[in-house]
Amino acid sequence: MAVNWHAICSTATNCSDVGVEETDKGDHYDPISRTVRLSKDNFSGRSLTAVAIAAHEVGHAIQHGSGYRLLMLRNRLVTIAAGAEQVGAAAIFIAPIIAAVTRTPASGGLILIFAISGLAVSTLVHLITLPVELDDSFKKALPILQAGEYLNPEDLPAARQILRAAAFTYVAGSLMGLINFWRWLAILRRRI
Repeated sequence: MAVNWHAICSTATNCSDVGVEETDKGDHYDPISRTVRLSKDNFSGRSLTAVAIAAHEVGHAIQHGSGYRLLMLRNRLVTIAAGAEQVGAAAIFIAPIIAAVTRTPASGGLILIFAISGLAVSTLVHLITLPVELDDSFKKALPILQAGEYLNPEDLPAARQILRAAAFTYVAGSLMGLINFWRWLAILRRRI
């Protein structure tokens, strides 16, 4: 039988005003509309993965409702990072032109520092996301699954592995952010 995620949200602490809906845009929690959005397979699914991933997303709603500091910081930084990364990437390409036009390498250097700062914000978001995801998986989602007896006890080790994988997808994102940041630094070093 599928899990009633509406019921879980309505009874969870700090989560009673959260909606749950099906989406084709991937599983996520939307803090602006306070909605857990689940793919069709996870919304009405009966598999262990479906239940664990849905609980993981409900965990983000619980974090949001309780004012979890790192989640709030990440949410603020995500908005800033999206724009900063685009501006930073553009500045990297504009810096040599400005330095050539103004004939002052210092002006290009200042723009490059600005560009690197923009890229660093994105990397910071990824690094902050990891503890948010670990808290969500192991201090929110797993207790939901255990307390609600949504899983058989023999399924809990597998659920832990799924939740660990859900959290550690952001390790890959963090590493990719760092690699991208270092790649841009290497490009900049060659240009200077």
